[in-house]
Amino acid sequence: MLTLLHCGRNVLTFRTIQTINKSYYSSQMAKRVAVVLAGCGVYDGTEIHEASAVLVHLSRGGATVNMFAPNMEQMHVVNHLKGEPSEEKRNVLVESARLARGNVQDLSKLSVKDHDAIIIPGGFGAAKNLCTWAVKGKDCSVNEEVKAVLQAFHGEGKAIGLCCISPVIAAKVFPGCEVTVGIEKDDKYPNTTDTAAAITELGCKHVNKSVSESHVDEKNKLVTTSAFMCEAPIHEIFDGIGTMVQDVLKLA
Repeated sequence: MLTLLHCGRNVLTFRTIQTINKSYYSSQMAKRVAVVLAGCGVYDGTEIHEASAVLVHLSRGGATVNMFAPNMEQMHVVNHLKGEPSEEKRNVLVESARLARGNVQDLSKLSVKDHDAIIIPGGFGAAKNLCTWAVKGKDCSVNEEVKAVLQAFHGEGKAIGLCCISPVIAAKVFPGCEVTVGIEKDDKYPNTTDTAAAITELGCKHVNKSVSESHVDEKNKLVTTSAFMCEAPIHEIFDGIGTMVQDVLKLA
């Protein structure tokens, strides 16, 4: 230590050494998180603001992130300006690359042993491409790769985070689990009451939580928050997702 502190023009202060040590141990302890995308755009893919919020909060939490998406055709493509389906075809993995700045992998390559947690943002893509909830509700099916990955993380006791509509996937995969998609019978959450009823019919428990809160199912290591299931200012959505991400990292 004294040698380092007194090496002439290349002197290293004690504070510098502390910073180096802190950086080193932070990198050694960084949580490795997989983020699963479902395309690009709220009406037929991943909700862009939610994905961005997840990534910002993971970065702030010192996590390392790998992004994945299933290599499959989207259920359909929606013209986001008109809010209407179009005739074109798009691939979920290719579209997800728009959000990931090209750095996204086929979901089939996701290795559970290389990650401490997994997060799935919302958007209609979660209910159209990752499962069929958008058209079949509680009678939906979950994409086999998505189901297998979630079951693998759950089986290893690793944390799972979901926001907006994506908690319905957990309700299908993990019977008896606890999730939130907002507050029932509240005008700020126009779709929560019906969604919560369907979740309950599946034998799961819906927990009323505000947009700024997340719910932690300790038994299943599931963390959920309502995000855009609530008609709230975007900063409140952002902060609520931050709460979810923080809870995921605590469990990871």
